[in-house]
Amino acid sequence: MINLLPKDGDVYYQPRFFSETESRELFQHLHSEIKWKHEPITIFGKKVMQPRLTAWYGDDQKIIRYSGISMEPLPWISPLLEIKRRVGQAANVNFNSVLLNYYRDENDSVGWHRDNEKELGLNPVIASVSFGATRRFHFKYYKDAGLKESVTLENGSLLLMQGPTQHFWSHSIPKVKTATAARINLTFRIIK
Repeated sequence: MINLLPKDGDVYYQPRFFSETESRELFQHLHSEIKWKHEPITIFGKKVMQPRLTAWYGDDQKIIRYSGISMEPLPWISPLLEIKRRVGQAANVNFNSVLLNYYRDENDSVGWHRDNEKELGLNPVIASVSFGATRRFHFKYYKDAGLKESVTLENGSLLLMQGPTQHFWSHSIPKVKTATAARINLTFRIIK
């Protein structure tokens, strides 16, 4: 695989990591079995509702904190364990937690951010799997906002971010103007 970033980061993309059939079945399982939440976050000192639904699953005591939220992990369920196993083999990492995001339609999004929480360690490995609608994933160099990259995250795809990526590159999934079906994204992590 080719690194998608020109410098100061390592990002690799593999479309069709899961087959169409697997992706469709996993989307249905996750849609119905995950305990989705709609929670407020703090942005620039103001509480706003996240423009998507979220859930946090993982090993005991693997708590994540971001934007004023502290999430206790729910116990692993079988579809998540199977996805984790396959993604972990591909990344050569034993992930212990996953943040799930449910983008209900074109109005749901995630703003510019870096996954640089202290619980993730110095150079975190983050494996992102997408099921459902295709969305554009954008990168912006932290020291020069004019330096940008992007990739289309397809149904069943795997995006692997590692090395110094989270130090130098912000990422986002913006709202879109055209009607878009639902999408579920899983970001596997190691909480230290």
